[in-house]
Amino acid sequence: MDSVNRLWQKRKSEEVYEAGDLRLSLNAFVFFKDNEYFNKIIDGYTLYGTQLNPQLVYYPSKNLRLEGGVFLWKDFGNPVLKAVRPTFRATWTHGKQQMVFGNIRANLHHNYIEPMFNFERVMLNPLEEGIQTIYRGKRFFLDQWVDWQRQQYRYSNYQEEVAGGLSTSYRTSRDGSRWTTTVPFQFTAIHHGGQIDTLDKPLQTVFNGALGLETRYQLQSPTVRAVRFQGYVLGYQDYSFTRGQFPFRNGWGLYLNGTVETRFLDVMVSYWQGQRFLSPLGGDFYQSASRTVSDPGFLDPKRKIIMVRLMRDVRIADAAAITARVEPVYDLNSKALDYSLALYFNFRQEWLLGNIGKRARVGQ
Repeated sequence: MDSVNRLWQKRKSEEVYEAGDLRLSLNAFVFFKDNEYFNKIIDGYTLYGTQLNPQLVYYPSKNLRLEGGVFLWKDFGNPVLKAVRPTFRATWTHGKQQMVFGNIRANLHHNYIEPMFNFERVMLNPLEEGIQTIYRGKRFFLDQWVDWQRQQYRYSNYQEEVAGGLSTSYRTSRDGSRWTTTVPFQFTAIHHGGQIDTLDKPLQTVFNGALGLETRYQLQSPTVRAVRFQGYVLGYQDYSFTRGQFPFRNGWGLYLNGTVETRFLDVMVSYWQGQRFLSPLGGDFYQSASRTVSDPGFLDPKRKIIMVRLMRDVRIADAAAITARVEPVYDLNSKALDYSLALYFNFRQEWLLGNIGKRARVGQ
């Protein structure tokens, strides 16, 4: 997960809420990602724009949070808004468990690795709608979610689309240790189908899973703060009744990350090896089948890449942060070097308007 995202979650958990609180919330996200890609798996393109989500927040009780507002999305260079959508979220907190209804906590909140869940969904698919269960214990984390992506109606000329998954991690290291070791398990599924459309199109059902080991060692150095290793084995399985919709029926992948965290920036070196691996929700670079406009039929059954990520997160205010990234990628099969540049600005803050639950009503 992005370190800035962890910072915001910690800040939010430290705030104190009371029954009857009425708040104004604003989430603002400005993104720039330049993909200088010249290969047959993923297109080169630029994502550049801004997203705003102002909301009113009300607490009918201390453990029930209601949020409602509007989501605005505008790409730079396009005078028309990309999206204007209402948002609503109900969050019920019971101890260490939360149930979320409506606009669930999406993307980075799931804690997926990138081959399982594309990082660019933060910009391209910012909203997820459905039901979510979150558990944050002392050692165990769980996020179980369903995202209803497209609703089908009688005589629709399209299929319904639904995605969902499970993301868990269990910390095995003891409290207070400089070593932090966790065992994560991740699962995603997509289904396209339905029985009330007018299409003669077969159903699609695809599963992806990942089992890994993550360890982090905290150093007592003013410059190098920690080193981290992540290793994952991934699987892909097409369970669609009709074969031939995807170029491969099943596959697997190996994902290894080594990271050095310093006071200046984080440096991550990644190795990916995919054997007929496909992931409908995963990052484009990790696929064994092309997602390009110019070479849609290209296949790379034994994909091997090395990626370097240079990441810098800067907190510029209590509620604002800037993230910069440089990511060169080397394809070991085609001997080609591509890269991407990115800069993100995030602002998230809430203002207490008052406590309407404590105000006496007229006549009482």
